[in-house]
Amino acid sequence: MKNLFLSSYFSGAAKLLPDFAGDLAGKRGVFIPTASVPEKVTFYINTDKKALAKLGLTIDELEVSSASQTEIAEKIGAADFVFVEGGNTFFLLQELKRTGADRHIAEHIASGKLYIGASAGSIVLAPTIEYVKLMDDPAAAPLLGSDFSALALVDFCVVPHFTNVPFKKAAQKIVAEYGAALDLRPISNHQAITVKGDDVSIFSAPHKAG
Repeated sequence: MKNLFLSSYFSGAAKLLPDFAGDLAGKRGVFIPTASVPEKVTFYINTDKKALAKLGLTIDELEVSSASQTEIAEKIGAADFVFVEGGNTFFLLQELKRTGADRHIAEHIASGKLYIGASAGSIVLAPTIEYVKLMDDPAAAPLLGSDFSALALVDFCVVPHFTNVPFKKAAQKIVAEYGAALDLRPISNHQAITVKGDDVSIFSAPHKAG
């Protein structure tokens, strides 16, 4: 049974995770920051790591683009949960496919273990990531060419940072241009889409406005 927690900005929605996933104390998992490799702004990595630690989770970092296939298989295979961080979705997908990490993540999810996505880490589970070219630069992933087919582990497409700067206009444009063709699920930085088996829900974390 699928256990997916798909966020826009994990730290903004982290309070929602215990209600969805249950007791998290002592759980160990892998933290995949690969999408952030081409990015200049990466403050969210440490913020999300701190949020995970505050929930009692222990992480082992796995940078897929530079790890061996053996390391990828062993770490994902042994993990209680997999956390895939945000950044450039196209680069993330390229490296997951190139290294075979996409298959190991699919097996992890199929086994019923927890998957946590943040922005690109949530988007990449969709059937396609083509729509995100309005938010991320496809040039960061030359090996993909024009093939934007993704992991297809959910049948909808997450649109992160909806209503949040600096991606507010890009997110709105995605909805306007692709809303008729794709099953888009826009979420803000304080929301998460949860998938438990076939049950898909959206929850909002309490936060101060502004």
